[in-house]
Amino acid sequence: MSTEPGVSAEPRAENDRPRSGRPTQTEAARLTDRIRRAAVEAFLERGYDGTSMEAVAQAAGVTKGTLYARYPDKRALFIAVSSWALTRLERAEPVLEPLPDDLAASLTLIARAIVARSLDPDLVRLSRMAIAEADRFPEFAASSRAVTWTPRIQMIIDLLRRHEREGSIAVKDVEIAAEQFFAMVGAMPAWLAAYGLHRAPEAEEAHIQHAVDLFLNGLLVRRDSVA
Repeated sequence: MSTEPGVSAEPRAENDRPRSGRPTQTEAARLTDRIRRAAVEAFLERGYDGTSMEAVAQAAGVTKGTLYARYPDKRALFIAVSSWALTRLERAEPVLEPLPDDLAASLTLIARAIVARSLDPDLVRLSRMAIAEADRFPEFAASSRAVTWTPRIQMIIDLLRRHEREGSIAVKDVEIAAEQFFAMVGAMPAWLAAYGLHRAPEAEEAHIQHAVDLFLNGLLVRRDSVA
């Protein structure tokens, strides 16, 4: 995965700390972070079967004993670091709120954020791994959906409910409508990205505008039809 600003991707020796016995909390946190990064990179590059605990320990610059002290086996390591990686990506997501009062403008902003998220290289790699390991780790597939889909769908639900209360739209099922809008703007870009394919930015924007217009045509209350 990509390196965060100000954090070195180069592993340091496990004993690279002052000779004062046990590591400080800061040192322990850095060590855990280094192990997580090394493990995620290994799983992404080699897959679950191709990754060994020994290889992760070596990449992280720690002993196998240190690694096993934190994670009893490879399965526990995979579940822990994959969940951490997804959560870290979620924390890095820009906050869109407060959204504009105009519904079309709000949907456009959300749609652009969904597409950008779908094309994020780290998320694409994690999504590929989630698909590849879905049968073996259904909990990883579920957490991947919860982190990458659920927050954005909930944002759409909240937006639609607000405008429904204001009387500008009529929605038979808000939750279904929100999920369908998410799929309209994000499903194809994510599918293409999984195969290393990308639309040109202007083409992607045209698809977003078409999706917003099409979606709104099914929701807006037409005053001339109201008795």
